[in-house]
Amino acid sequence: MPTLDQIRSCFNGDCFATSTVGAKIALAEPEHAVCTLEIHPMHLNANGVPMGGVLFTLADFAFAVAANGHSTRVTVTQQVSITFLSASRGKILTAEARCLKAGRTTCLYAVDITDDLGAQVAHLTVNGYTITPKAPKET
Repeated sequence: MPTLDQIRSCFNGDCFATSTVGAKIALAEPEHAVCTLEIHPMHLNANGVPMGGVLFTLADFAFAVAANGHSTRVTVTQQVSITFLSASRGKILTAEARCLKAGRTTCLYAVDITDDLGAQVAHLTVNGYTITPKAPKET
């Protein structure tokens, strides 16, 4: 079973979520992950709150870590429904992804985003599609 540092190293390749947006992996267990994001001015919309795309990226990243961090298979996002519940006024966002059902080729996850002031910021349901990756071709 991979360590948290090994999972973090693997997901550093997800440059948009990690380098551009600034998402960090706080917890990675099979079918469960917690990711955080420190809010900076670049994350804010014209109303002074984190923009929806930032929330979506953090939640999608948490889903990816939960679904793939401890798996030899690859799961990608197939469909997402996001409900924005309240504006975040805090300084840190936390996305927690939990598996509700995992089948042979599809899965369903719930992702909840909260801020450090206790606000429930968004709720997502994520349908994933899971495959067994092909072995690399020999050259």
